[in-house]
Amino acid sequence: MAAKTGTTGSMQVDTDLVRELAAMLNDTGLSEIEVADGERKIRVSRTMTAVAAPLAAAPVAAPAAIPAAAAAAPSAPAISANAMKSPMVGTVYLTPDPEAAPFVSIGQQVKAGDTVLIIEAMKVMNPIVAASSGTVTEIYVENGQPVEFDQPLLAIA
Repeated sequence: MAAKTGTTGSMQVDTDLVRELAAMLNDTGLSEIEVADGERKIRVSRTMTAVAAPLAAAPVAAPAAIPAAAAAAPSAPAISANAMKSPMVGTVYLTPDPEAAPFVSIGQQVKAGDTVLIIEAMKVMNPIVAASSGTVTEIYVENGQPVEFDQPLLAIA
C-alpha cells in the first residue's frame, strides 16, 4: 500500500508490520507501541476507553460511601482520649472461648497487664493487655468483629 506525502515522493507502508504491531497491542494490553528502522518510524496506538471507564467509576463510589459513614458516626459513641487501640489487623474476641464470660465488662476494674481481649491474626491468638490500671468505661468493638490497625478497642479511665 502506497501513500503520497506531497510532491517530494512516496512513503511505503508495511501493512503486515502494522497488523503485527496491532496484534501485539491486543496481546500485551499496551495502549501504544512504536518502532523505528532508520528514517522510517511506525507508531500504533489505541484508545483504551473500556479500561478507563471502570477506573473513573471507582473514585465516584468512594465519596458516596463517606457520607454514609459520616451519617453513622453521630450514633457511635465518642472515642475517649485514653482508648486502647488495636496493635494489629485481625479479628477481636472479647471471650477466651465461645462459652466463656468476657474478659472485661464496662465498669470492671482492671490492672496493668490484665488480658482485656484477644486479637486473632494469621491464625495466632494474641492477648491484648491493659496498659494501665483503671475502670473499663467503654467497649468499642463486638465479639468476632474484624479490626484494623490503630482502631479504638476499649477505654480504661
